[in-house]
Amino acid sequence: MEKEKAAIDRSKPVIEIKDLEKSFGDYDVLKGINLEVYQGENVVVLGRSGTGKSVLIKIISGLLTPDIGTVRVLGQDVNSLDTKELEQLRLRIGFSFQNSALYDSMTVRGNLEFPLVRNQRNLTREEINKQVESVLDAVGLLQTINQMPSELSGGQRKRIGIARTLILNPEIMLYDEPTAGLDPITCLEINHLINEVQQRYKTSSIIITHDLTCAKSTGDRVAMLLDGKFMRTGTFNEVFNTDDERVKTFYNYNFIQ
Repeated sequence: MEKEKAAIDRSKPVIEIKDLEKSFGDYDVLKGINLEVYQGENVVVLGRSGTGKSVLIKIISGLLTPDIGTVRVLGQDVNSLDTKELEQLRLRIGFSFQNSALYDSMTVRGNLEFPLVRNQRNLTREEINKQVESVLDAVGLLQTINQMPSELSGGQRKRIGIARTLILNPEIMLYDEPTAGLDPITCLEINHLINEVQQRYKTSSIIITHDLTCAKSTGDRVAMLLDGKFMRTGTFNEVFNTDDERVKTFYNYNFIQ
C-alpha cells in the first residue's frame, strides 16, 4: 500500500547532509552523501544490509563522526557541538533501535518513566503518569503498562520502544530497521504506527530499512543507497521506474522471491 501524502513544509529542512564521507580502515562506507529532510517528511533510506544505512543515522545523531562533509540537524552543525550541546540536541531526536533496547529489569511503565524523569526532574507523579499513559495509548498498548518486556511479543516490544522515544516529544524520529524480524501482519501494524506518529506528533523522520513494503507504506520520499551513494531519490515509484539492473534486482528479491 502506497503512503498517503503528508503535510510537508519544503521551505524548512530539519536535516541537511552535504558531501558526507565515512570510512572504516580501507572500507569506504559512505562516498559523498547529500540529502535534505523537510519539516513533516518521512524519508526512507533504502538499501541492502551493510551498505551504510545505520552508519548514516549514527552520524546524524552524533554517535559517529564523519571523515568529510557536514550534517546540520535542526539548524545546528552536529560535528561542531560540544558534549552538553550534543546532549541537548539529542533530546529533540527520537531514536528507535532495531532491537527496541528496552531494560529487561523494568516494567513497561519503568522503561517509559526512565527517560522522562531523567530529563524532566520537576514533574509531579500525576504528570508522569499522564505522559506515560498518553504515549502507551498512542501506540495502542496501554494494557501492557505493568508488564515486563519478557512478557511482550516482538511487535509489542517494538511499539514500546517507539513509545519511549515519543515521551520526550521529539521533533525528529530516526527508525533503524523498524520491521526487522517481525511477521508480515505485525510489519503492517508498525508501518501504520510510523505514519500515525508522523501525523499525531508532527515529526520528521528518517526510516532505515531494506523492506520495500515498509518503504512504500511509510516514505514520502525514498533514497536508494548503492555503493556508498544515493543513486536514486524520489517517490517509491520514481525510484523503481528504472532499467538499472542493481535496482531491479533489489526490487525483485523483495517482491518476487
